[in-house]
Amino acid sequence: MMSCEAVGRPMEILLVEDDLEDAGLTIDALRQGHVRCRVSLVRDGEEALEFLNRVGKFARVPRPDLILLDLHLPKLSGREVLAQVRANHHLQRIPVVVLTASETHEEILRAENLRVENYLVKPVDLSQFISVVKELRKYLLADV
Repeated sequence: MMSCEAVGRPMEILLVEDDLEDAGLTIDALRQGHVRCRVSLVRDGEEALEFLNRVGKFARVPRPDLILLDLHLPKLSGREVLAQVRANHHLQRIPVVVLTASETHEEILRAENLRVENYLVKPVDLSQFISVVKELRKYLLADV
């Protein structure tokens, strides 16, 4: 298998997921897919916004190239996080991939017309997940 050659620095990924088991599976999928990246994990919507706005303990974190966002989060929902990301001109161009519980849930979300780059049903299928991340990486590199 040919490894994915990354140009420049590793991709910065913000994983917003309150379930540690799901978070571990997602991080393992990235590792198995040889995606050159650094993953930062936050576990609720408030932390996600603090991270993205570089507030408090997150003052020196890197700006993510990609947000993997669970919608069912404590404190602030993923929908609320997404709305604030899309409303902020510093953040709105960051691609967001929503992690959803089921294909039915995905259809509902698509009907709501949320502005996201893609949806992945949990537990994440490794090949589909890697395909989405690599496609977004090409998009990000072309946009530089």
